[in-house]
Amino acid sequence: MTKDVIALTPQMPDTWALLAALYAGGPDLDVGTAHDGAVIQLRTPAGRPLVSVEAPLLVHLPGEAQRLLGSDVPVPEAPFWWTEARASTAVPEAEPLAGSLCGRLATLLGGTTWPPSAATTQVIHTPDDADGAVTAHPTPDGALPAVDVLTDSTAVVIADRPVIPLTAWLSDVLRATTAAGRALHIVTPHHARLSLPLRTALTGAPNRWVIQHPDCGYYDGLSGAILRWQNGTFAPALTTEGKATVATPFTQPGANAERQLIVSLRTHHEADADLVLGHPLQTAWHHLTGTPPTGWGPAEPINLPWSTRQLTELARDRAPEPTHVLAVGDPDHPAIATLRITRTKTGIVQDATLALGYGEGETPPLGTIEPLAETLIAEHGLTTMLTSVRRARRDLTIPPQFEAPPIPTAFTLGPSEVRDIGLTHARRPPLKLRPTQLGTTSNPALHYPLGDGTDAQAWTTLDQLTTHLKSA
Repeated sequence: MTKDVIALTPQMPDTWALLAALYAGGPDLDVGTAHDGAVIQLRTPAGRPLVSVEAPLLVHLPGEAQRLLGSDVPVPEAPFWWTEARASTAVPEAEPLAGSLCGRLATLLGGTTWPPSAATTQVIHTPDDADGAVTAHPTPDGALPAVDVLTDSTAVVIADRPVIPLTAWLSDVLRATTAAGRALHIVTPHHARLSLPLRTALTGAPNRWVIQHPDCGYYDGLSGAILRWQNGTFAPALTTEGKATVATPFTQPGANAERQLIVSLRTHHEADADLVLGHPLQTAWHHLTGTPPTGWGPAEPINLPWSTRQLTELARDRAPEPTHVLAVGDPDHPAIATLRITRTKTGIVQDATLALGYGEGETPPLGTIEPLAETLIAEHGLTTMLTSVRRARRDLTIPPQFEAPPIPTAFTLGPSEVRDIGLTHARRPPLKLRPTQLGTTSNPALHYPLGDGTDAQAWTTLDQLTTHLKSA
């Protein structure tokens, strides 16, 4: 039984519905808030955390619940409200309390819950702290709600759902642990997968995805290293020679017939009151899929219909701080992107990474990359673009198995970069490849073909190319 329970309702959980749901634990539970009211916390009378409930989220995209919860989940017609309850692992009654809370919301407002087996409407009797059996610790300001284990070095979150997403709560946990100098370790069963945004956010030590497997204990879901709980953190279990060992389940073959196309692009514009952001990503998306993104948002589930105007307003409100958002496409053609908008001394930089999934019999459209580069150069201030292909799942989720890194297929250098490097130097790398000149004669760009994504030697070629370009 999972600790996370979600109510999917066609009606908004208003104050009265939330109050009725909160009475699932009886009238004596303490109710508090955290993160400026965005999280409601249920606690025992003595202050012991039981369940954290995130603010209801209005989801406009019909495919988001299936993307994150599975295709067999009955979902109300979009738009619908997503209310997520997370139970503490320290108290056994917390999980059924979360299920009753979400079950009551679905009963009052219509809709359904995930997982369906968790939903009840019963009153859950929780421990009475008054007998001294439980020692309550007041929650300090800025504490993380529903973190399962917190040590001096590590915050541990235990999750069990088909896809572990980068929720607003988990994003807050990651920011807080980073600021405190702690690692974030997410522990899941071996059947769970990560969403691509969460995989990207976890990149780099000391954060880990920890897999609990019945055959080998714990291992790192991204590197395969067998782990042990040591000195308040998960760390590699070293051999007598001081080497890490790889868990056997990690080496099992993955989705070899499925592929992903990854396009990472950077554009630059002068700061202008009329500048609308998001258009370079939208152009690439439409060029590669035939449709624009369907939605965007700061976290998962991605809930807002795609709007470059609203995206621009958000970035302006956050300036001069950078803005990080996610975008998603039509569920029939898996596509997801991260977008980072940064204000610099010279203007506005947009860094986008778009990933698209292709199944057996589907071919990544590598032949359209050069025309895409030409359009981005002419209309959107492209500075660089790297395109690569990898053998990985069509649905763009990350399993706890070895996946080969992407192989570069093309690199594009925009006019401003060519101008800084020098056209003669940039067009004559010490390699067999010769770039295609794009843009205008007076303001040229260069497009370097690197292969079809099947030969890992392309990484060596790209390394030699970038070394040559930097030497100017």
